[in-house]
Amino acid sequence: MSSYTIGQLAKAVGVPTSTHRYYERSGLLKPEFRTEGNYRAYSPEALERLRFIRAAQATGFSLQDVQEMLQLTYSTELPCREIVTLLQNRLADIRGRVKELRQVENALAKALATCCRGGRDWCQEIERLKRKAQSAKPAKKSLLPLDLTLRFNLYTVDEADGFPGAATVAALASATPTLR
Repeated sequence: MSSYTIGQLAKAVGVPTSTHRYYERSGLLKPEFRTEGNYRAYSPEALERLRFIRAAQATGFSLQDVQEMLQLTYSTELPCREIVTLLQNRLADIRGRVKELRQVENALAKALATCCRGGRDWCQEIERLKRKAQSAKPAKKSLLPLDLTLRFNLYTVDEADGFPGAATVAALASATPTLR
């Protein structure tokens, strides 16, 4: 095939056309020409470029990083130093996220181990979270994206009580009696 429509290109890579259009608005992709019917048309090089964008995103690079890598591709100088810097920055970011996720994992594992032991106060975890939420201070900005914090309010909880990383779960009961 010598040229692709936006739909064909999106289908070949497995992305919605809305994602493709977003890449166009961001300056990552450009149609090569318009057809007689005024449809966008793309070359096989655009297909490879779109595959590159998706592969880079899957590796953890932001669209800004991808834009920089694409610019470096056409540079007259060797891009090794800039690519190494991008890789180091992305690796540091991922390590920070992994550290925070481990703290969340530990907090949830402890909560699961102590929750719902029966008796009059059937769910110790809810009661503990209520107490902590009433005395909690606002937390530092989370490294996790909002969807991973599960829409909980973020609070700093003293780590002295053996509950590290509870920032993402501390306000369960105070802000919302039931999960939404």
